[in-house]
Amino acid sequence: MPDTPLILAIDNGTQSVRALLFDTRGNLVGKGKQEIEPYFSDQPGWAEQHPDYFWDNLGLACQQLWQSTDARPEQVVGVTATTQRGTVINLDRQGTPLRPAIIWLDQRHARVEGPVKGHWGWIFKIMGLEDTISRFREKTQANWIAQNQPDIWARTYKYLLLSGYLNFRLTGQYRDSTGSQVGYLPFDYKRQQWAPPRDFKWQVMPIKRQMLPELVPPGQPIGSLLPEAATHLGLPAGLPVIAAASDKACEILGSGGLSPDIGCMSYGTTATINTTNARYVEPTRFMPPYPSALPGHYSTEVMIYRGFWMVSWFKREFGLREQRLAEQNGIEPEALFDELVNAVPPGSMGLMLQPYWSPGVRQPGPEAKGSIIGFGDVHTRAHVYRAILEGLAYALREGKERIEKRSGHAIKRLRVAGGGSQSDAAMQLTADIFGLPAERPHTYETSGLGAAIDAAVGLGLHPDFETAVRAMTRTGRVFEPNPADSALYQRLYSEVYRDMYPRLQPLYRKIRDITGYPR
Repeated sequence: MPDTPLILAIDNGTQSVRALLFDTRGNLVGKGKQEIEPYFSDQPGWAEQHPDYFWDNLGLACQQLWQSTDARPEQVVGVTATTQRGTVINLDRQGTPLRPAIIWLDQRHARVEGPVKGHWGWIFKIMGLEDTISRFREKTQANWIAQNQPDIWARTYKYLLLSGYLNFRLTGQYRDSTGSQVGYLPFDYKRQQWAPPRDFKWQVMPIKRQMLPELVPPGQPIGSLLPEAATHLGLPAGLPVIAAASDKACEILGSGGLSPDIGCMSYGTTATINTTNARYVEPTRFMPPYPSALPGHYSTEVMIYRGFWMVSWFKREFGLREQRLAEQNGIEPEALFDELVNAVPPGSMGLMLQPYWSPGVRQPGPEAKGSIIGFGDVHTRAHVYRAILEGLAYALREGKERIEKRSGHAIKRLRVAGGGSQSDAAMQLTADIFGLPAERPHTYETSGLGAAIDAAVGLGLHPDFETAVRAMTRTGRVFEPNPADSALYQRLYSEVYRDMYPRLQPLYRKIRDITGYPR
């Protein structure tokens, strides 16, 4: 390996920070993983974390990396970073955090003071978007900070996403990727740049243009690795730092998803189905597609907000036995949870789950709740666990059909990545519910690989993205649908699941009116 150029891809997710070494063939040649606490809560519904905590744990992940590989720091030719989306950080003029980062899972709400003024207010009223815009204003973290911590907002020099903060710590530059701009910011998703001065977003949030970083496309330079950052990462100073994109966008690229006929699914904390499109296609009307890790392209995404978080919730609340057995026997607990799934027939004997464990904006709406119907005395926790996996797949299939209708392109292949993709049982029921082969990428670390692809093209290790994707991605195991099980799921999906939300929605609204939850 002495002459092999390597890329260090930093992947700062919700539950861990990973330092990943990839070669130009997409092989993972070294990995350091540091588990992190996703957030702490000083108040109910708050989700915060200290920015330095992410940086410190990145250093620990790099220490683990260099202890676990024969590769040498001198082989690294570039650095890139991909992160969780929507986590915001306030910095003062010295680049010091002014308060904990507000994590994307945060549920606090800002006050909405009056309608949007001027012609935008009339436009939103005519288009029936007043409630949607009000929810946008409520969820904008900058509004909450300015209203409740005005002294901190007054001292805020730069307002960055986590990706921008890590790029600043690496290079000293206030620069970030267009592919990382997913959140409540004045960003123009169609043009993939900061919104023009007359855009309504500048009116409904206190952010000023000078508070935001300079944006560059994926694959372009952010800057050079600072000496102190190089020491922290165990690398030579001066290496180029290349822009990547958000973790979901990089996951799509790392799965080989370059075209709208490939549905890229992420079985992560948030479960998503995405396609890459050269056209601006809104997956739900008035909800923008997000920037792709492929420059100038869009990720047409449907999201299940607390997707595989529900699996973690089940394991925590009902899976203590399996976790203890796995620890005693030195095996991964996922193997025992797969046994739970396989002990239950497809369809979970009529137990149907709708996975709206968190409210949405439009589809589902802000009144949405999760539900499970069809209980009988035959059902056990194993049925509940399988119903969770099936419910997530039903919801993502519904997303697939919405994307197909909006884009005009049929999705013919599925690529499934994220932590949940490591479950063979989850992969098989996904193939059965979609009626399509479910392909698992050759590496679990698809977010890091997508970032490495951006860097490889930016560094000239591959001449273009198509070449890089062909060289660095490939399919691992493929799960073929079982015709009999697919036929069963087709009936449950079309005759039961698709009716659940429309029929329960009025009850969800009444629950919200009576209890005040969700707000």
